[in-house]
Amino acid sequence: MGRVVHFEIHVDDMERGKTFYGEVFGWTFEDWSEFAGMPYFGAVTGDSEEMGINGALVQRKGASPKQGQAVNGYACTISVANYDAAEEKIIALGGTVALPKYALPGMAWQGYYHDTEGNLFGIHQPDKNAG
Repeated sequence: MGRVVHFEIHVDDMERGKTFYGEVFGWTFEDWSEFAGMPYFGAVTGDSEEMGINGALVQRKGASPKQGQAVNGYACTISVANYDAAEEKIIALGGTVALPKYALPGMAWQGYYHDTEGNLFGIHQPDKNAG
């Protein structure tokens, strides 16, 4: 069975991308550019004992996605402890709302955003009382 083990977020401005994901989600970054042969920063997204995967920020090679275009890749969803606090950070750091917060009744709160690089991502707060 093929399990997702790594992700890449393409960015126009590496420092801006690192700041956005570091400040919003607390991710840390390791410079793997020497191994990749291009600007490439490994993203440590949490404790290795918790469910989840790590990934990287990679220098974008083409045009940024245009707002409103259909998703042409994978949209990653990131678990958060407090949806509203995460949304405040996203907006304060230059992100924008793509699909506002909505309930997955009896399960969670979900919504989608664009990061500072134009990429689409989701946030997800588990909550059995959502609805």
